[in-house]
Parts: sequence; C-alpha cells; structure tokens
Amino acid sequence: MSGAVRLSWAEVNDIGMRAENQDVVGIARSGALSCFVVADGTGGHSGGAVASRLVVDTLLDAFCKAPACNTEFLLGCVDAASSSVARAREADPALAEMSSTMAALVVDAVAARAVWAHMGDSRVYLFRANLLHSVTIDHSLARQLINSGYGVGGPVDVRDHPQRHILIAAIGAENDTTAGTSNGAVALEAGDALLLCSDGLWEWIAEAQMETALSITTGVEDWLRGMCALAARAATASTKERDNFSACAIRVHAVEEQA
Repeated sequence: MSGAVRLSWAEVNDIGMRAENQDVVGIARSGALSCFVVADGTGGHSGGAVASRLVVDTLLDAFCKAPACNTEFLLGCVDAASSSVARAREADPALAEMSSTMAALVVDAVAARAVWAHMGDSRVYLFRANLLHSVTIDHSLARQLINSGYGVGGPVDVRDHPQRHILIAAIGAENDTTAGTSNGAVALEAGDALLLCSDGLWEWIAEAQMETALSITTGVEDWLRGMCALAARAATASTKERDNFSACAIRVHAVEEQA
C-alpha cells in the first residue's frame, strides 16, 4: 500500500535522583498496529510504582485483546486502566492515594495514522519537518492558570511556574476530567517524529532543543540520546532534584512500494 509507513523507536526509563523509580514504559505490537505507553506514578512510597505498572499493563493488555487505531478504542483502554487502579486503591488502604499520569499512542503503519491520549503531565509530542507540530496540554494547575491568563506578567513557561508539580487529574484521580486525545486519527508522513515522555524529561529540555536534536540526528536512538544528554546537563546545573524520567521516541519512515 502506497500510504504505508514503517516505524523505528527507542526508549529510556531512568530512576533519576530518586530512591525509587515510579516510571514505566511499555510497548506492544499486533500486525501493523503498535501501542506505546509511558506512565509516571504518584501517591507516596510504592503506591506510585504500583499505579504506573497497573496503567501500562492494563492498557497494553486491552490493546492486545482487540487492537484498533481509533480514539474510541484508545479511550476504552484508558478506562480499563482507570478501573484497574481504582480497584487496587479500594482493595489496599496503603494504596488509597495512588495515581499515575499516562501518555499512550497507537500507530497504524499500513494506514499511516495515529491516535493518542494522555492524563496528567506526561506528554505526547508530534514533530513534522523537524519542527514541533503539536503537543498535549497538561492536566496541571500551572497549565490551567497560564491558559486562563492568571498572573499576567508572571512566567509563561510551565516549567518555571511555582505550581508546576500540582496535577488536577491523573489515572486514579480523574475527578471530572476526561483523558485528552488527539483530534481523531492523525495522518502521519514520512519524516515525522513522535515523543511520549514523563515530566522528568520535558521539564529539563525546551521544545526548541528537541527540534534541534531531531534535526542533527538520523537515527531515533541518537535523537533520544541527544535529548537525554541535554536534559542531564540542565539537571546537573540545577539545585533541584531530578525526578524519574521515561520516554519513547518514534520516527516515521517511508516504505517503498512493491513492484
């Protein structure tokens, strides 16, 4: 099929400067469909790690049972993950406060299209022609305040906002917030790049730096390695403790038509 693409990807999952790694990355494939998930747990000692693992495992299990690439299907997978975390919270009082951010992406390589969903401040980025094309909007207090124009004259980059780490929704703590999604299935083009990552990565690297790293590399592993190096350099120069960080970087390639 002339519109088909192929994917290459690389992933990272690092403990950062914390005592425990509560980030999880997961990937599953079924024929032409691929599902990528990044989750970042919250909720105290061990609880966050349990929540993020439940989110990734449940979401990928739901994908593998009946793989599809549309928004309704992906939201169903997210609902399954939410229910799994809710049951675990009810079953164990020690886990009653746990939750997890989530970024999930499904790609249909034959149809050259993708859908994604997210909760909390784990993000999905799409780059086209080496430039940022779109990025998910965080479910965070800082983003909400910035979008509403509160505190005019204050910081406009969420990375610098004093309420940066306060989430207004996550899997297990959704309240009335629903998962953010792509606007239906998004057509992919050869040369596109996608990035799923927790805040432990994007907090330390600006979007312009992501673009530059993409433009000077050819392989997806080099792109991810370059971004991680920039983030590490920024973290080293800071007095703040770096959180766990995880990411999955994907490149979209052309597929030659068969004669």
